[in-house]
Amino acid sequence: MKKADIYELLKSNAYPGRGIVIGKSADGKSAVTAYFIMGRSENSRNRVFVEDGNGIRTQAFDPSKLTDPHLIIYAPVRVLGNKTIVTNGDQTDTIYELMNQQMTFEQSLRTREFEDDAPNYTPRISGIMNVFGGNYSYAMSILKSNNGNPDSCLRFTYSYKVPVSGEGHFIHTYMGDGNPLPSFEGEPELVGIPDNIDEFADGLWTALNEDNKVSLFVRYIDISTGKTDTRIINKNR
Repeated sequence: MKKADIYELLKSNAYPGRGIVIGKSADGKSAVTAYFIMGRSENSRNRVFVEDGNGIRTQAFDPSKLTDPHLIIYAPVRVLGNKTIVTNGDQTDTIYELMNQQMTFEQSLRTREFEDDAPNYTPRISGIMNVFGGNYSYAMSILKSNNGNPDSCLRFTYSYKVPVSGEGHFIHTYMGDGNPLPSFEGEPELVGIPDNIDEFADGLWTALNEDNKVSLFVRYIDISTGKTDTRIINKNR
């Protein structure tokens, strides 16, 4: 698979929806993740990311305008020991709770399906990063309907046991805008990952569609020490 420029991928897609990037910095020192949300409706756009312990959660920017918290208010990022969980919905909590009971990432997600937002049936995308003792690995998952058939859930898990410096993988909910929204297809896209967190955060935020972008989270984790460096950018201020 040819490595793509993630900024160009985002610029060419007005509505990738929600997206997760996980990889390794070019200098090999950091485990890297990014998560962004976009929105077309006023309810979806009325959100910000706020810190919540070692993770983040979504919150209504103007609570008086929140009409339906279902599917838009959740914790996208939670930390369980040396594991960082990143998802586009409340399956973050499912993974956290079941892995804490010694189930695997994949086993935890077998209890969930795509979102119940007919006719889109938005995929649930998830990632997990394991940084421990100077070692790093990650996995990504997508749960999606079978070509819009709500009676059939397709499950794909991708495991990256030996991440390559300067490379990451990008998975998102939609191939582009539309009615219904077309679900992501194929395996996670191979993209480049820079050393500098501010370069990455600024590049992603600038590349996202100005009308539809809502919030962005980026975290670099030092593989040797576990120390984290985080950036959060919200369109609503």
